[in-house]
Amino acid sequence: MKNPTRAMAPLALAILAGCTTVSPDALRADVDRLAQGRVGDVAPALPGRSRTEAVQGLLAKGPLDAPAAVRVALLNSQSLQASLATLEISEAERVQAGIPPNPLLAVSRLREDQVVEIERLISFNVLNLLTLPWRAKYAGQKTELAKLQAAQAVIQHAADTRKAWFNAVAAQQTANYLRDAKEAAEAGAELARRMAKVGNWSRLQQARQQATLADIAAQLARAQQSALAEREKLTRLMGLWGPQAQYALPDRLPDLPHVLPERTEIEAQALRERLDVRAAKDEARYVADSLGFTRVTGAINVLELGWQRNTTFDNGAGSKETARGPEIEVTLPLFDWGQGRGARAEATYRQAAANVGAVAVQARSEVREAWLGWRTSYDVARHYRDEIVPLRRFISDETVLRYNGMLSSVWELLAEARNHVAAVSNAITAQRDFWIADTDLNTALTGTSPGAIAAAGGGGAQPAAAAQGH
Repeated sequence: MKNPTRAMAPLALAILAGCTTVSPDALRADVDRLAQGRVGDVAPALPGRSRTEAVQGLLAKGPLDAPAAVRVALLNSQSLQASLATLEISEAERVQAGIPPNPLLAVSRLREDQVVEIERLISFNVLNLLTLPWRAKYAGQKTELAKLQAAQAVIQHAADTRKAWFNAVAAQQTANYLRDAKEAAEAGAELARRMAKVGNWSRLQQARQQATLADIAAQLARAQQSALAEREKLTRLMGLWGPQAQYALPDRLPDLPHVLPERTEIEAQALRERLDVRAAKDEARYVADSLGFTRVTGAINVLELGWQRNTTFDNGAGSKETARGPEIEVTLPLFDWGQGRGARAEATYRQAAANVGAVAVQARSEVREAWLGWRTSYDVARHYRDEIVPLRRFISDETVLRYNGMLSSVWELLAEARNHVAAVSNAITAQRDFWIADTDLNTALTGTSPGAIAAAGGGGAQPAAAAQGH
């Protein structure tokens, strides 16, 4: 009698394979664990509430800070959900690769005069069954790579949202300061009009004040448009629309840190923690593992076993004959010994190995660039905070005292007020650049490639021209 355990093994394998399903929640949990600690001080895992309730709760807490904006984006962004759907496709392919192939049943009926022949054949692809563990293993490796790529998408989306929040708050803060500059210019233009009316000022001097007002008004319009555009960019990244898009932002950016944390061995940290470097290494290892499988199956890639039963009915003689027996189908490697498949597999491995080196070089370069931009932007922002803005405030206060003592004119007072507002606006831009550089550095150190690192002073309203010529 046959061993019952051995006889039940194929049935148990088929049952276990049929029970394998795709779980989107489990996939998202795996991605969240990979991204944990790499998206700032925000936990990407979903709390015990629905996504809609969690988003509504975050928006109802008042002015939306940067961690809350990232949290909303991770929970609510449809573009992020679309990129994560590719992970489910990879998982579905993994599940399919672990399912044994179905047997093939063929039935034919042949008739010649009074003779009828019925052929029945059931066959099974033995090679696919024998290689099932390897194919399931390689499909699982592809899923692991897809998880790393999905985690990188989550990290990049969180970084983009954080930078969009800094841009939106800075643009709004700059527009508010330009409103103050416009009020000072309006006061100067009105005073110039009155003095020109009574003959104490020439039309040329009045025209200069009107030109200053017109220039600042144009800058304010551009700043307001920039504030709206940056806010809409943030709204898109968070996936908000309708009443949800009416969220409030803080009035000002976070303060600069008193001291910067020490960053040592940044290149080693990037090579150790970045997910794109890890993905490149894993891919090279997986390709190396598949080389042996390709060599084994290169020459013989078809092996089927079947059982055939043929029944012949002779209606004229009233007889019936039955023939039965096994059937085997195998590829004869007369011409194709798998040379092309083997060469392709080896070239793919060399390509993956070279990609590891390329990704490592890119990671080292990006983290050095991000660190330099982080340090420089902090020094510039601190220079504005500790030197330029206090000096402008002192000059403005001294000008007020001299004006009260009739030692300076009202024009000097108004011009200095505009200079002070311009200095503060530039300080806001420098402060924003530091926080964006901080986000890029954290992404380059532990997450993935930050892409085009924002140059210091890039983007946003530039109000320094408000003080030119005064």
